[in-house]
Amino acid sequence: MFALMKQAVIDLGTNTFHLMVVEKAADGTQTTLFRESRPAKIGKAGINQGVITEEGIGRALGVLGYFREQLDRLDVPAEQVVAIGTSAIRVARNQAEFIDRVREATGIRIQVISGDQEADYIYYGVKASGALKNPDDTCLIVDIGGGSVEFIISARDRMLWKQSFEIGGQRLMERFMPDPKQAISAGAVRRLRDYFQEQLLPLVNALHQYSPRSGAPLRLVGSSGSFDTLVDMWYMHSQGVWPPADQAAFDLPLDEFYRSFEQLMTRDHEERMQLPGMIELRVDMIVVAVCLIDYLIRTFGIQQITTSIYSLKEGVLANMQSMRD
Repeated sequence: MFALMKQAVIDLGTNTFHLMVVEKAADGTQTTLFRESRPAKIGKAGINQGVITEEGIGRALGVLGYFREQLDRLDVPAEQVVAIGTSAIRVARNQAEFIDRVREATGIRIQVISGDQEADYIYYGVKASGALKNPDDTCLIVDIGGGSVEFIISARDRMLWKQSFEIGGQRLMERFMPDPKQAISAGAVRRLRDYFQEQLLPLVNALHQYSPRSGAPLRLVGSSGSFDTLVDMWYMHSQGVWPPADQAAFDLPLDEFYRSFEQLMTRDHEERMQLPGMIELRVDMIVVAVCLIDYLIRTFGIQQITTSIYSLKEGVLANMQSMRD
């Protein structure tokens, strides 16, 4: 008989909290016992001011109270629960108060990580999905969160460069799309593109340095979040079904991205909700996310998009396993 160990990761994102519980055997096999994402929106109305509002704390405690119930139900040992705080918590002036209130209410201890650490975990999560199928390809890995966006350049089966930028979806919405019930304006899209050009100069310089050899195309690898929804929209449009639940990586055709992009640019909240494959969790933030993806495609001549449903959580679990080994 193999000994079984239960491990859990909580990803406290700026917009969404995620819980994943797995059971691992001594031979390395892993079974997912529980996986759920719930909106907490701790960045709402405070992200650009560097504070988690009282309303945001209340929403967080509600979601984490539910997660606590699931951890207790599954008998996950406290020492095998890792709770990761990212952008909104990282920059909040009331970070210590937030962490204390979560611990007092739920017993969950939050570990706040740097943008560099976040990029590391994302890379190992994406790698585990199989999205980096040809290790010799030069890939630009992108994780669009609510507070930050992580960019990683990889090739030859390793990270060549990484950087976290505080330009996540919630920040962009509050700055360029203050009324998400309405369709985004053409002027806001132009201002967004100018903002990306200004903010992402370090990425431009890095890609010049690590550009693919022999004129090979640069592959964009999108991690989780809005990329998952784009794949859902593609499958629902083309086949009328959700993507296969047992598949972790997908090649998203460029023309399918632009079909969704054109729809998202011209519809308001209610109309976006009617699009096949859309979910409430992403219906507003996906607008600014696809503006960023479009900017990357145009600026860097992207010809291929691969998506990974794995991200930070899976990277943390891979790290926990390697430490145990």
